[in-house]
Amino acid sequence: MTTTVDAGGRQTPPPGPEDLPGLPAPEDPFRQDRLPAPPGASRRLLGSLLRPHRARVLLGIVLLLAQQAAVQAGPLLIAYGIDHAVPALRADDHGPLIAVGIAYLLCGAGGGLLQAAYVRVAARVNQHILLDLRGRIHRQAQALSLDFHDRYTSGRLISRATSDVQSLRELLDEGLQEMLLILVSVGYIGALLFYLDVGLGGAALLSFVPLGLLVRGYRRRSAERFSKRSTAIAAVIVKFSETINGIRPVQAFRREAANDAEFDRLNRRHERLNGDTLLEMCRFIVTTRMTAAIAVAVIVLWGAYRVTSGELALGALAAGALYVRRLYDPLDRFAMLLNNYQSAVASLDKIAGLLAQRPDVPEPVRPVPLPARPERAPGREVRFEEVRFAYRTGGEVLPRFDLTLPPGQTCALVGATGAGKSTLAKLLARFYDPSEGRVLLDGVDLRDLALPELRRGVVMVTQEAFLFSGTVAENIAIGKPDATREEIEQAAKAIGAHEFIAALPEGYDTDVRKRGGRISAGQRQLVAFARVLLADPSVVILDEATSSLDIPGERAVQDAMVTVLRGRTALVIAHRLSTVEIADRVLVMDAGRIVEDGPPAELIAGTGRFSALHRAWRDSLA
Repeated sequence: MTTTVDAGGRQTPPPGPEDLPGLPAPEDPFRQDRLPAPPGASRRLLGSLLRPHRARVLLGIVLLLAQQAAVQAGPLLIAYGIDHAVPALRADDHGPLIAVGIAYLLCGAGGGLLQAAYVRVAARVNQHILLDLRGRIHRQAQALSLDFHDRYTSGRLISRATSDVQSLRELLDEGLQEMLLILVSVGYIGALLFYLDVGLGGAALLSFVPLGLLVRGYRRRSAERFSKRSTAIAAVIVKFSETINGIRPVQAFRREAANDAEFDRLNRRHERLNGDTLLEMCRFIVTTRMTAAIAVAVIVLWGAYRVTSGELALGALAAGALYVRRLYDPLDRFAMLLNNYQSAVASLDKIAGLLAQRPDVPEPVRPVPLPARPERAPGREVRFEEVRFAYRTGGEVLPRFDLTLPPGQTCALVGATGAGKSTLAKLLARFYDPSEGRVLLDGVDLRDLALPELRRGVVMVTQEAFLFSGTVAENIAIGKPDATREEIEQAAKAIGAHEFIAALPEGYDTDVRKRGGRISAGQRQLVAFARVLLADPSVVILDEATSSLDIPGERAVQDAMVTVLRGRTALVIAHRLSTVEIADRVLVMDAGRIVEDGPPAELIAGTGRFSALHRAWRDSLA
């Protein structure tokens, strides 16, 4: 498929699957962008964000009312000057004109000062709201269970915390102030027009009927477009994030062109939806300008006729014309504000949907503490009782499972991919709750343990040890945030990581950079084990901790494993059978069931699956 050029010299991209006849349209990638939320969640979220700032919000409203009173007094002073101060000059009385000039000057200066005070107060409130909202999104993203993160991509979470919060920022920083100014000024101007002349006020009010209908129709039509536009930019962010995170396989398998085509499709969809919102706004602006111009012309002509007939004073007509012009001037800005408002509402709905999600692994209402254990007790007992588990997006993984690990036992899990090993580990770490049955730690259901206590007692080390940006010492101290430098170094020495850390350019203060990219995979695993040793849990889970290492790295990590697992209950998922050698017990799993169970030496000497796996492994080393 090639790009074509039309008669005007414009390039036309190749058709996508949705453009080709006879082919089904691709599944909409944005369908799951909006999370379900209870009715009124957006209003409650906004109320909870504003509630801590009620005093400042009230002060801002008072300042805004005072500022608009000063600003809208100008035409009224002009009317007084025309109808009273100018005639007084004929009697050589300059006092009224001087008073009008001073009053006008004071209103202008006062309006500016009050505006500055209002902006200062509003800016503080806005920034605190955005700070609070970003914090809530970040805390919610960490609190939600793994099941949620498996279904909802990180790109969409990033979109909630960036582009959607940005939409709210634009409304709060620019749009909300303008919207309040317009609403307050319309109220003041309407009241002043009725004060000047009931006929002028009634005519202005009547002219707002068609304008109100135009605004209502625009809001209804643009709401859906803004929601789609917000979803489209989220999809662009998701694709970009996915490409960057997978840049190695992208380049290794020459996926650049395919990724670029998909990104171009998503980008063009965003461009089209963004263009639709702008066209809708243009139609609104043109229609309202025409309506407002006709209304002003009719009111001024009618007022001039009344002046000639003596029913209306000239100053009142002049002030009325200024007020009517001020009444319709903000309509162009109001269209932009409605754009910001609709965009912010769509973003707020999506943020509210995210914040309304509840973790699948909730904190217990009445936590039960773990039984106290002696200082040198060898770990805790782990028991799976009639456990059944199925992922939300797939079939049953553990049909029915019973297992007991005595305190201090190291148990290795062996089996083919998909046998249920990692699922078992995730249930023990309580990343998921069983569909049925219980997982017990020293007789206490994990669902009854406070999550902080559970995380202190059960620690998991994954296949790829994740290090955060920061120093080596900071990454080790994650296991115990209040640890001293001496404790950190002792943990590293016990694991065998001290020598390579000391050889780094800045030792323990060396920044490991993004995901620990400055050190090797084996060194990252050693840092992860030092982290576990410092945390001193009673139960350790190792999920294929050596499967991605070379032979020297594997040996170093296995030596560290012996240190970490000593005196603790351990569940070790092993793909390399060399890891099994440190275990007291081996479980061979198949389709979520234990098919072999026993000490390593006993199973090797037998004729079962583990014996065959062990022989194949030995032959591969020959």
